[in-house]
Amino acid sequence: MIIESKRLIISPLKIEDAYEMRAWGLHSNALFEDYNFPFENDEEVKKWFRFKTYTIKNKYYSVKDKSGKLVGYLGIKKRSFMRKSSFLGIVFDPNLMDKGYGTESLLAFLEYYFNRLRMKVLYLEVAEFNERAIKVYERIGFKKIGYYLDYFPIQNIDKNHKDFVDAKSYFVIDGEKIYNYIYKMKLDKEGFLRLWRGDGE
Repeated sequence: MIIESKRLIISPLKIEDAYEMRAWGLHSNALFEDYNFPFENDEEVKKWFRFKTYTIKNKYYSVKDKSGKLVGYLGIKKRSFMRKSSFLGIVFDPNLMDKGYGTESLLAFLEYYFNRLRMKVLYLEVAEFNERAIKVYERIGFKKIGYYLDYFPIQNIDKNHKDFVDAKSYFVIDGEKIYNYIYKMKLDKEGFLRLWRGDGE
């Protein structure tokens, strides 16, 4: 399976792709530290890859430019074959942000997801502070359907760091624990086709 767009090629994720992620950059914003690829040695990368791909309910794909350079990856998780639904995961090299790769890869992948895989619904969960990602999802057609607090993965973040202070309204501090607000979003096949094809078929 290969999906092509104007600049990108999407195909099943391989262990070689995971090794390449070690060369990715790091997010400059402290709130996104958990999005950085954290593994250096081969065994750690292998464990990460096995964890991501061990179940048929998860499927991950590499996103490469036309020269073959890995720019990101995306996945569908918690796949329900009965409901024909799953949850989206998507990560890109921080060095290659603001190039439109997220929108381009998602539009190409969603055509495959809804038409070739015959799925009906795609959900995602996104931190409220990730305003850039939310704008991309809304532009593609995702709608907010839920809002809740979740455990913030970077519990040791410096609470006096400018990035945290600037985004403090997105967080709740309960004693020593930090929680952040999350949006749950949804896109169904009919909505996607109406928006991007104008036909709903």
